[in-house]
Amino acid sequence: QLQASGGGLAQPGGSLRLSCVAPRRIFAVALMGWYRQAPGNQRELVAHMSMSGTTDYADSVKGRFTIARDSAKATVYLQMDSLKPEDTAVYYCNSRSADGVFWGHGTLVTVSS
Repeated sequence: QLQASGGGLAQPGGSLRLSCVAPRRIFAVALMGWYRQAPGNQRELVAHMSMSGTTDYADSVKGRFTIARDSAKATVYLQMDSLKPEDTAVYYCNSRSADGVFWGHGTLVTVSS
């Protein structure tokens, strides 16, 4: 139900923006977020944003990544700047609400020169 896009290859120091479109009935009431999973690692929270705009970020991405949500488009974005090779992972969109927890398909982000 969550449609993610925007992954790809970036050079160290570069930028990428991920997008995730959600059904409006979910988007309107959900905590929307992004997780990532690198090879051999567990899936970890990157950032999430509440309906009221409260955000939380992993320490490793603070100051470099920005999460935003557009209610008109029922879309959550993850702007990733100053990318590092250690940001390489599959990124997953996530929603959490009383209706349940939903995951989008993963989108691969590779940071390499």
